[in-house]
Amino acid sequence: MASPTSQLAAQVGAQLASTKNLHPTQQWLTAFMNTQKTTTPLPALTQTASFRLLSSDITTSLWSDASQCLPPDIHNVEIKERRLQGPIVLQLLGIEDMSKSRWEQIEAIEALERGEGTKGREIIRVTNTEEADDSGANVNKGGGPHKLSLQDSRGTRIFGIELQEVRGIGLGMSIGSKMVLKNAVVARGVILMEPANTTILGGKIDAWHKAWKENRKAELKAAIEASERNVRSDP
Repeated sequence: MASPTSQLAAQVGAQLASTKNLHPTQQWLTAFMNTQKTTTPLPALTQTASFRLLSSDITTSLWSDASQCLPPDIHNVEIKERRLQGPIVLQLLGIEDMSKSRWEQIEAIEALERGEGTKGREIIRVTNTEEADDSGANVNKGGGPHKLSLQDSRGTRIFGIELQEVRGIGLGMSIGSKMVLKNAVVARGVILMEPANTTILGGKIDAWHKAWKENRKAELKAAIEASERNVRSDP
């Protein structure tokens, strides 16, 4: 007979799967339950587990069954178009606003570092409440489409392009943020993202986010300097 802790862990896992399409491994669930009181109500346990999963690396916390991951030949450019039924959970490794110049992207990153966002053309201060919104509803929009570097629970990486504006996608997204794909089209190895097939769950991996901001700014500045050198060297 299963112990009360095991039964509760199974209930938490079932809730996470049905409400957010998150399927934690048994190892992750066991480790999580070892830090919780069995007298804690199920809704509170599920909420805490969801928060921790969204802050985790899904390659170590979620199951990597074939039905929940990208196909092994997902990068085959010979396949003109295919549809992923899903649901498939992905985590964000990087993002680029394809409508902004390199300098504009640097300025946007620095504005977010100062805690500033935009509302239309107006600069606003982003409050703590906005920053904590898991759905990404308060992510700084504007510009776009965005190009995203994504990863599934098996570790497979892929690019996604925002075909239509998706709520929660923007330069203010946190690296490590999780999203769910359902019935999404992949064209020659690139996911075509739109509101009907992409749901942002939120989350953040602090170490990844800090490293990405620093590296991204350095990459953009290096590209600008290289471009300027090329211009000066032209006869």
